[in-house]
Amino acid sequence: MRVIAGSARGVILKTPEGSKTRPTADRVKEALFSILQFELPGAAVLDLFGGTGQLGIEALSRGAARAVFLDEQESACRLIRENLRRSKLESQGRVLRGDYRQYLRTCREQYRIIFLDPPYAEVFLEDAINIITEIDILQSGGIIAIERPLGKALPQEIPGFSRSRDYKYGKTLLTFYKKGEGERIL
Repeated sequence: MRVIAGSARGVILKTPEGSKTRPTADRVKEALFSILQFELPGAAVLDLFGGTGQLGIEALSRGAARAVFLDEQESACRLIRENLRRSKLESQGRVLRGDYRQYLRTCREQYRIIFLDPPYAEVFLEDAINIITEIDILQSGGIIAIERPLGKALPQEIPGFSRSRDYKYGKTLLTFYKKGEGERIL
């Protein structure tokens, strides 16, 4: 697993042992960032289910101003910190350990992009989308970028948001919600 483009291009990121964390495949990550490329410069980014930190690190490498990484596991938080050091982006990243529900409900920051790539077998995705769309954590015109498996349904409509089409890459789908009804979607 590596950083694909930007200031940290080519940096090899550490991955965890075992199967608790499922890193995004390079092909999917390349497509994701190709779609988001014009949204990244100067953006504040939230990598809600941090894992290895690769999505937030890729965003920082491509011009995002800052990134917050959240994960429930201390081992994942250590791994994200290590990957930020490897990519020389630690000054722009903040790593927090905790439950995503509690973080979202108490967060006082706003983000331009929120990455949602939770463990596939869990209900975290639906829950996180519900909370994010109910609170004021996403800037106007901000984007929720979602990676999910085939067969995992998402709402077609969420009040106050526009939805993109699904982008399919093997057994993975990318979907985007943009804050603001009628907003031009990616």
